[in-house]
Amino acid sequence: MDVLDAEFVAGATALGQLPAPTFAEVAFAGRSNVGKSSLINNLVRRKKLVRTSSAPGCTRAINIFRVRVRTNDDEAHLDLVDLPGYGYAQRSKAERRSWGPLIEGFLRERPGLRGAIVIIDIRRGAQDDDLQLLEFLESIEVTPILVATKVDKLPASKRKLAVAALRRELDRPLIGFSSVTGDGREALWKHILSVSSINQPDVATPS
Repeated sequence: MDVLDAEFVAGATALGQLPAPTFAEVAFAGRSNVGKSSLINNLVRRKKLVRTSSAPGCTRAINIFRVRVRTNDDEAHLDLVDLPGYGYAQRSKAERRSWGPLIEGFLRERPGLRGAIVIIDIRRGAQDDDLQLLEFLESIEVTPILVATKVDKLPASKRKLAVAALRRELDRPLIGFSSVTGDGREALWKHILSVSSINQPDVATPS
């Protein structure tokens, strides 16, 4: 996938602070410290577009990043939306309660939303919060795209087996992803472009 440009557009701690959608939007959601920021950086091939931190729960706002990609037709824009991480116990109860309505409100009400990437740490598997999010997305008819991150943390011989096991457990399509090796990047882009109704670039075949 050829990403021509990527930039920060807006950040907000309340839905009313966000600008109106201009392009198709795809949201990224997951528990704190699941590797969400690193995944987005890897997707757009920018090391520091999304701030990463070793301390979980640092993303407390909705952040929108605009991406320009090459397509068969020419170029296209779409917005990647980084939602606050959930499930981090060391944040205050009031703060955790405020994230729930913020995330749910965006997913339910945002007119530009086309799909949601649900990110799960392959080493920890699907937690109750993740399953609840999937049920919520189904209830509001938002397309979930499941991604298992940090596959590089597993021994090479166990990576495919672990992804396959989680896929069977959830009974849904699932992409294994590594922000270190880039495994899964093209597969995830294919799904993102599909839900965004953007024509995908042709892949040259060997002569």
